[in-house]
Amino acid sequence: MATQRGFAALWAASSLSNLADGVAFVAVPLIASSLTQDPRLIAGLSLCYSTLRLFLALPTGVLVDRFDRRTLLSWANILRGIALLVLATSFYFSGPNLLALYLAMAFIAIVEGTADTAAIALLPQVVSPKNLDRANSKIAATQLVTDEFAGPPLGGFLFAFAAAIPLYALGGLWTLAGMLALALPRSARPAVGSGERQHIWVEASAGIHWLKKHRLVGTLAMISGLASVGYMMAFSILVLFAKERLGLDSSGYGLLLAFSALGGLAGSATAPRLRRILGYRKAILGSLVLGSLSLGILAISTSVLLAGFMLALYIMHAVIWNVCSISLRQRLVPEQLMGRVSAASRVLGLAGLALGSVAGGLLGGINLTVPVVAGACVLALCVALASLGLGKEPEALAQ
Repeated sequence: MATQRGFAALWAASSLSNLADGVAFVAVPLIASSLTQDPRLIAGLSLCYSTLRLFLALPTGVLVDRFDRRTLLSWANILRGIALLVLATSFYFSGPNLLALYLAMAFIAIVEGTADTAAIALLPQVVSPKNLDRANSKIAATQLVTDEFAGPPLGGFLFAFAAAIPLYALGGLWTLAGMLALALPRSARPAVGSGERQHIWVEASAGIHWLKKHRLVGTLAMISGLASVGYMMAFSILVLFAKERLGLDSSGYGLLLAFSALGGLAGSATAPRLRRILGYRKAILGSLVLGSLSLGILAISTSVLLAGFMLALYIMHAVIWNVCSISLRQRLVPEQLMGRVSAASRVLGLAGLALGSVAGGLLGGINLTVPVVAGACVLALCVALASLGLGKEPEALAQ
């Protein structure tokens, strides 16, 4: 790595933050379900969180380009930690409260986008371009381990003792992640700050305009949005598909997801080598073909083993795609625009997830196989878009 200490600090902070995300994934719904039996109020937590992330993505990108990214990453995590510690303390003294949980999750949604965007923008400043694939692969592998394997069981285990205990754990993990981010070298700063600042939406539009004009990075952003639609079409109804088509109960479904995450670990281990052997274009095309085929075969699967293997291949494709696309964007986007361009790409991805969820629910009402097949078709469209839009540019521009 170009800056061993810088990457180590960023990697450690990301690992703790992702572990907290994994704990929250299980603990927060459990806490909500202990406070209300209304499914609308429980689902509303995710809706509130997702909506805020979507609408604040572009302003967040401006902040990441305006200010010291190390400071933003550190304080975003510390503030998340403080919010959860305050919530846990209020639960301890005055009892659990659904409104307080909503307010805390809304605040976390506001600052989490800052942490995520700042981390992506910081990586090219602490890692040389030739090592970006390897660095992104390490972060992806750690995220899978903490999000899928370590965090969720830990969240359930802590909740079994008391509702406030996982909140204290979340607060501590995020605060520690913020403290570790302070170990990033002080030279890791954005290359902006001179000149007169414009209105925040004017500055945000600069990232959108750059993305529209740059054929390669713009194509990657469009593929990301479409792939998110295809992903959520299938995964929004996956629990019902596993129950009715595969005959799995809740425990079996959890094991199925855990097994599928192994494909992500395989993807993170092989992505840098695949990119070196095949180049960016072929690695991206191959991963998207794998994603489309795996969903298509999953749609007709009635065997648990076959379905689990296809899900593992799908997650593998997603990791390889993410590593290659993010590394390309980090290589090609000007440093002073990194936050805004990343935010504009994130908007397309978040919008795709929302659209895919709606489409998956509607198509699932017809037949549970339909949204999975539709997801495979959307991934096939991504293959066509990548074939036409990437050309031979990735290899030439990423040198």
